[in-house]
Amino acid sequence: MAQARSIKRIVGASMIGTTIEWYDFFLFGSAAALVFNTLFFPEADPLTGTLLAFGTYAIGFVARPLGGLIFGHYGDKLGRKKLLVVSLLMMGGATFAMGLLPTYADIGIAAPLLLIALRLVQGFALGGEWGGAVLIVSEHGDANRRGFWASWPQAGAPGGNLLATAVLAVLAAVQSDAAFEAWGWRIPFLLSGLLVGIGLWIRLSVSESPVFLEAVTKAGDAPAPEKAPIVTVFKRSSREVFIAMGARFGENVSYYILTAFVLVYLTNHVDLPKSVGLNAVLIGSAVHFVTIPLWGLLSDVIGRRAVSLFGAIGMGLWGFAFFAMLDTASTVGIVVAVTVGLVLHGAMYGPQAAFFSELFGTKVRYSGASIGYQLASIVAGGLAPLIATALLDSTGASLLISVYLAVACAFTVVAVVVSRETRGTSLRDAESTAAVTA
Repeated sequence: MAQARSIKRIVGASMIGTTIEWYDFFLFGSAAALVFNTLFFPEADPLTGTLLAFGTYAIGFVARPLGGLIFGHYGDKLGRKKLLVVSLLMMGGATFAMGLLPTYADIGIAAPLLLIALRLVQGFALGGEWGGAVLIVSEHGDANRRGFWASWPQAGAPGGNLLATAVLAVLAAVQSDAAFEAWGWRIPFLLSGLLVGIGLWIRLSVSESPVFLEAVTKAGDAPAPEKAPIVTVFKRSSREVFIAMGARFGENVSYYILTAFVLVYLTNHVDLPKSVGLNAVLIGSAVHFVTIPLWGLLSDVIGRRAVSLFGAIGMGLWGFAFFAMLDTASTVGIVVAVTVGLVLHGAMYGPQAAFFSELFGTKVRYSGASIGYQLASIVAGGLAPLIATALLDSTGASLLISVYLAVACAFTVVAVVVSRETRGTSLRDAESTAAVTA
């Protein structure tokens, strides 16, 4: 009973902190789609301004692998908990500062440059957040239910998106477009300061991973972490890093098309009010939040590979129906399109935390999981809204965007097919899954 209470407390602390960090990160994506084009890039036409805003948005993804590398290195040497606290403070500070930024009309080119600098800090912090959040849960729980417990920090992503979209939707409902662009957009960024304080208080209350503490102690109390975990990862587990990147690719591309690009598509192409897209993402994120742990639980029963393959194949096919349903301009159809897409995405995303954790040995697990997860983010989620917007701009239609999504999901299918089933792997093994089973 005490162990059950312990894992629930760890899961709760991890998920709340992750939700707050994703709130901060997704808030930027929504603002880029809705107002940053006119506030920070006013010289361009609307679609070009959106491209520039999404370019700034993508810069955050470039910083994520660096964050994963550095946080992973020190997380494998110093522990998961310390680095989770640092990442939360960095993310919250950058987001709060965005709410105070002057716009292009106030200080000219310095405004987008400052926005880019803060976005880099966001990306760096998030790059270190994911690995620590999922590992501290994975390493506290037991192997039989690891998929379920580790999927809860994953639910922090739609939780954060749900929170960010809800705040923006409320503001859009009670404010005119002029008021929102003038000052209303700042409110959700400034709110981050309060949320970070809550998340910090909760995270400081949890204990360090027992698996990590065992791994860094040889005889007596002498700590013995890897001197350079990143070197060990690529020396012993390079195959696992590439498998993680491939498994991440289709999942990441689809998520940002479903939640960020959809706002641009509905507003600029289908010519609907901002509230239609925001409400669809809001409803879809609520369903997504509930279903992610269910996919994680199913992966404990039938395996990580089967659930991930279902999601990747389903998402690759759904991309063609998705845009057709958006083009109807039916509110119900749009909500269904986004919601079904996010449920299929959850089948890839739910088992991912346990799957990636089980690929690597304890002393390099933070580094290995973070690098595989974050490297894919640069060319996957980071570029997805930018590529989709460019394809829409050049063709005026959605067909090539659907093809792009299907190709991304095909990469995930290949990566999962060539991987080993990791369900039930012991996280106390000193080496990676590859080394143990070779």
